[in-house]
Amino acid sequence: MYTYTAVVEHCRDTGLYVGYIPGFAGAHSQGESLDELNNNLKEVVQMLLEDGEPQFETEFVGTQTVMLN
Repeated sequence: MYTYTAVVEHCRDTGLYVGYIPGFAGAHSQGESLDELNNNLKEVVQMLLEDGEPQFETEFVGTQTVMLN
């Protein structure tokens, strides 16, 4: 079983959810709902894994909140 963390954003212009897996070249997709995005990302990752294990260029660490006064 593989587990990846995706970064998800909501595009105000299109209304779509856009997601990508940091460091995993080509692992990005979009969907009209979070469920659709998740399914689309699964399909993309499955296709990419057919070429073998990915060589990650970076390691996802997390998110950070930046506050300004």
